[in-house]
Amino acid sequence: MSLRILNCIFIETLGIVSNVDVVVTQNRFIKALTDDGVISNDQLQIALIESEKSGKTLNRTLLDLGFITEALLRDVKSEVSGSTAVELKNALPDAAALALLSDEFSRRCHLIPLSLTDGVLTVALADVHDLQVMDKLHHQLGAGIELRPVLASERDIIEAIDRFYGFELSIDGILHEIETGEKESRSSGAANQSSEYSQPVVRLVEAILIDAVKRSASDIHFEPEVGFIRVRYRIDGVMRQIRSLHYDNWSAIAVRLKVLSELNIAENRAPQDGRMSFDVAGSPIEFRVSVMPTIHGENIVLRILDRHKGIVPMASLGLGDKAFSALSVMMARPEGLILVTGPTGSGKTTTLYSMLNNISDERINIMTMEDPVEYPLPMLRQTTVNDQVKLDFASGIKAILRQDPDVILVGEIRDEETAEMALRASMTGHQVYSTLHANTAIGALTRLTDMGVSTSVIAGNVIGIVGQRLVRKLCDYCKQQTPGDDLEKQIVNADHVFKAAGCDVCDQQGYKGRIAIVEVLRFNEELEEVIMAGGSASDILQVAAHGGYVTMMDDAIAKIVAGLTSIEEASRVIDFTKRLN
Repeated sequence: MSLRILNCIFIETLGIVSNVDVVVTQNRFIKALTDDGVISNDQLQIALIESEKSGKTLNRTLLDLGFITEALLRDVKSEVSGSTAVELKNALPDAAALALLSDEFSRRCHLIPLSLTDGVLTVALADVHDLQVMDKLHHQLGAGIELRPVLASERDIIEAIDRFYGFELSIDGILHEIETGEKESRSSGAANQSSEYSQPVVRLVEAILIDAVKRSASDIHFEPEVGFIRVRYRIDGVMRQIRSLHYDNWSAIAVRLKVLSELNIAENRAPQDGRMSFDVAGSPIEFRVSVMPTIHGENIVLRILDRHKGIVPMASLGLGDKAFSALSVMMARPEGLILVTGPTGSGKTTTLYSMLNNISDERINIMTMEDPVEYPLPMLRQTTVNDQVKLDFASGIKAILRQDPDVILVGEIRDEETAEMALRASMTGHQVYSTLHANTAIGALTRLTDMGVSTSVIAGNVIGIVGQRLVRKLCDYCKQQTPGDDLEKQIVNADHVFKAAGCDVCDQQGYKGRIAIVEVLRFNEELEEVIMAGGSASDILQVAAHGGYVTMMDDAIAKIVAGLTSIEEASRVIDFTKRLN
């Protein structure tokens, strides 16, 4: 790599405009990255080569390769440049500061105003040394306002702009433009300079996608009815109607969604599946698209896959102390099968990825067979099931075993052949993770035996089973503690319970975010003996309880008493009737 290329990369990366200290600054930047173990020398060389090939800045290349996070990059740049760094997720800009700069200007310059005090405007920028941006700021603000620049990551800035400036008005403006033909000024933006953005439907589709991501929706539903299109989001596991669009717009919207997901726009009689990806709020978002013909037209559903939200640290899964301890012991075993059970949408994949991310290390080889791969992870060799080449879970495991794996993830055990191959892999010294559709952890044992797996094989090779559900979390700002009625007191064995209220923070829903209701069944010698003897579910439960096993019902009650969720919400997924007289 030539010195000229290095100089160009680091000038652009750090926003340095003078060549005098380029070499010193680039060495400081490299030293900060490598000495603290942020990246290795090999990773640095790879990033430099890829940066030259792609024409991207070094920091963007490091982020794209997964060698560094936005927060770490921000902190390193802060250390090298001597600038103050801020965490925008914990910041709350005041209205006076936001009013000084428009949404469009802030997006174009990658900045957001934070506060205005005594004529000093504190503004967060992705690059505090960018003189062009600083000149634009001075020109926009005029005389009389002093600037105090602070450093923030580009992703955090874009997220803050979405959060504080809002995007709902943009959708209204685009709809007004479609209906009247009059262009709304708020509909304009940096991206609209391209020719395709002259079409309002193009901007409308993208605005809905961004709005759904901003609201933390997991799915977007475009549902044709007679005369109109219903747009619904699934937020925290519950469907919410967001918009009703005139049916005249549906053909153009459907075509745009198909074009983006590379589907056949001429086919409207058969189901289709596709994918598309965008950078939303500075982070890559995948949309899995499903098209289904109905009597009123094609129904289109988009599953939103946000890698940053999909990979949750194990400590943030919401496990109780006993469950976390049991799961940690299970994962410490060098070989065997760990199962995660629950219905569709219960967070099984998130839990599995969190577990794999926790053990991921350059010293072990982790390989996966998924249907499909939802979140690409560094250091993992991930493969998607492919029916066209007859690559299913069972044949995929056979192939993986020839790849010298230490840990194997099987997306789902659906049949006897897959169960047999997964258990065979665990018998040959591998740690295997998989999911299984079962109502409870103990119920998974019955499911395996129904597939034809013998109790002796289960007892000798299964490390443990995790059962889980997802429930909405009570809003911390508006939840209310009230005296429980007779039934509620029987369920939680407490005098008071917490109820949902509703406020601006939670969009008047009373709930914001979700938490997991979890049970962890760790196998020990006593439990294995009961299973091999063909013990009933009650026998297994009794033995497990002696070992500290906490059922999902007990975990749900603990979270209700702690004010994390409500009885009404938990009863959607947990049957509390067993606790009633």
